[in-house]
Amino acid sequence: MSGLLVAGTTSDAGKSVVTTGLCRAFARRGVRVAPYKAQNMSNNSMVCTGPDGQLAEIGRAQWVQALAARATPEPAMNPVLLKPGSDRRSHVVLMGRPAGDVSSADWEEGRRHLATAAHAAYDDLAARYDVIVAEGAGSPTEINLRAGDYVNMGLARHAGLPTIVVGDIDRGGVFPALFGTVALLAPQDQALIAGFVMNKFRGDLSLLSPGLEMLQRATGRPTYGVLPWDPSLWLDSEDALDLDGRRSAGTGAKRVAVVRLPRISNFTDLDALGLEPDLDVVFASSARDLADADLIVLPGTRATISDLGWLRERGLDRAVIAHAEAGGAVLGICGGCQMLGRSISDPDGVEGIKGADVEGLGLLPHTTVFGAEKVLRLHQPAGYEIHHGRITGATEDGLVSGTMVHGLLEDDAHRAAYLERVLGVTSRASFPAAREARVDLLGDLVEAHLDVDALLDVATSGTPAGLPVLPPGGAW
Repeated sequence: MSGLLVAGTTSDAGKSVVTTGLCRAFARRGVRVAPYKAQNMSNNSMVCTGPDGQLAEIGRAQWVQALAARATPEPAMNPVLLKPGSDRRSHVVLMGRPAGDVSSADWEEGRRHLATAAHAAYDDLAARYDVIVAEGAGSPTEINLRAGDYVNMGLARHAGLPTIVVGDIDRGGVFPALFGTVALLAPQDQALIAGFVMNKFRGDLSLLSPGLEMLQRATGRPTYGVLPWDPSLWLDSEDALDLDGRRSAGTGAKRVAVVRLPRISNFTDLDALGLEPDLDVVFASSARDLADADLIVLPGTRATISDLGWLRERGLDRAVIAHAEAGGAVLGICGGCQMLGRSISDPDGVEGIKGADVEGLGLLPHTTVFGAEKVLRLHQPAGYEIHHGRITGATEDGLVSGTMVHGLLEDDAHRAAYLERVLGVTSRASFPAAREARVDLLGDLVEAHLDVDALLDVATSGTPAGLPVLPPGGAW
């Protein structure tokens, strides 16, 4: 098996960026490469086609990484997707299909079968591709969770994967974070750590170089490169924490306020609006934030009824209704569309409360009933559906409209027509071209600043033998 695990000192250290960039760089060399992430915990997902020809659901990040690798997205690239519905319970998507729930109370025992399926999916991919670039989750040194880990060092041990650790230098403390990530691992895990990558560096590289040499002397492991900070990088994210870093490219002739729901999902729906130079797209959590918006967007959510309650608790419902009654534009996407209707019912407790029946915002005449079976659909030329709620009735009334289709705004023609109709704005961006340009830019940065040939050699030859074990080395 040839592969590489991209781990990180923390969440959002840059694992997805490095994985995506390496996929593009390896593909440029003619390598048949595939991305992989054993388990995602994310409400950002995408529809793809499984090997049986049936539609399936995977994490959005792995879908984009497959595009970067010039490979066809498939369920094996993200065999386990956990979609949080609350702080303690997540919906499980296994090999692209719904597979019940898992709670924090049975976190280790309830996931054993998921580990078996995830590792089998990796083995299947590895048999069909030259190199697998696997992305870890969080930190590989969550010592309290190591016994049940199948995403980081558990995966690396399963497949004998050499591992690089990515550190975010912009946060500060990157040297102790990298050293400590290795030192707290057991010797068998440390033996698979091949080296490091620095991410988000700004400044004079000559000032950093002595530290890299010291880190190598201290750990016996090289740094394979330093990626610079580049504000134009903006990939489809899997983590709602990334919302704080998503900024509109526009200067704001018209203001678009996206309600930041607690269980927001598929917020990448709004990335295409963020490209428009005449729009200023912001995420809003209070009624005051909606006051001067030209367009209010209610995005998707993994917990429609619960998030509708949150909306009411904060007075956001009244702000949305007042905006619509004053002639302002409102767009609801998937769960947001359901909120705009008259009522939402959940007879089977799909969202956790059996028999729930609540009033919607009443801005559209439709009703929503949740069903146990999940709807998955792909639309052409753009768009996809992932939902349990079935809508009956109209989803448009003047400038208030809803859709159950994610990704519609990624279609340039649809977005142009919508913006002209509701805001009088002429679209001046191409989303497909922008996405490809961003992936290519990332490939260029990786080629320019990382030792891609050395990393490819490590991926195909394995971790060098004889690397030192750093204390305490898991000696508890």
